[in-house]
Amino acid sequence: MKFKCIIVEDQVPAQRILKRYIDDVTELELTGAFTDPLSALAALKKEKVDLVFLDIHLPKISGMDFLKILPYKPKVILTTAFSEYAIEGYEFDVVDYLLKPISFERFMKAVSKVIYQDKESKKISADSESINKGNKYIFVKSDRTIIKIDINSIIYIKADSDFTRVITENKNYFLSYPLKYWQEILPERFFCRIHKSYIVNLKFADQIEGNQVVTGKEKLPIGRSFKEDFMKKIDLT
Repeated sequence: MKFKCIIVEDQVPAQRILKRYIDDVTELELTGAFTDPLSALAALKKEKVDLVFLDIHLPKISGMDFLKILPYKPKVILTTAFSEYAIEGYEFDVVDYLLKPISFERFMKAVSKVIYQDKESKKISADSESINKGNKYIFVKSDRTIIKIDINSIIYIKADSDFTRVITENKNYFLSYPLKYWQEILPERFFCRIHKSYIVNLKFADQIEGNQVVTGKEKLPIGRSFKEDFMKKIDLT
C-alpha cells in the first residue's frame, strides 16, 4: 500500500529536500507540492491524501490555522525552523515535528510512525476479526519464522520493553509484538490485563493471593489500577 502525501512548504529548497526523501520511500506517493496553503486546501477538497508535510510559517495563513480548517483529518508531520511551536503542534494530534534542516534519518523516524502504525492497526483488526469468527489459533512472526499459537494454550503474556513473552502450556515465545496488540485481539471474556506488564488467561488463574495471581508455579502481580476490572471478571466484587 502507498500513502498519498502532499507538501505544504513555501521555501523551495526545503520542498526539494522533502521531495527527494519522499521519492526514496517506496510506501510514499507524492501527489502535490504547494507554496500556498490555500491552493493546498483546494487540492485536499478535491482529493483525499493520507499524509501532509506542513510548514508552520506560511503566507496568508499559518500552518496551525491550516490545521484548523482542513476538510478532514489526514496524518500531519510538521516542518519548521522554530522549535518553540512543537508543543502547540502536538495539541493538534500531529504525528511528529521535524526541525529544519531535516536529516533523512529523522525524516524516516517520523514517516515510520505513519507507515508501521497503520500496518499494525490493520493486523490487529484482521487478527481480532479472525478470532471473533471462532478461530482458536493465531499466526505470528518470530524473526523469519511464522508460528501458529493456540490461543487456549496461552497462560499469560508479559511485556518486555517493545516485545512480549508469550507463555503457553507447551512452549514460551519472545515476540516483537507490544502488549497492546495482545490486549486488543484476545477475547476479553477469557483474558484480562492485570498489570501494566501482564495479561493473564483466566482459565489458568488457580488462585489469588493478595495482589498476586497464581498460575501453576508462577505468581503474577496485580496492578492497583487493574484490580477492580480483574475482580469483576472473576465475579468476586
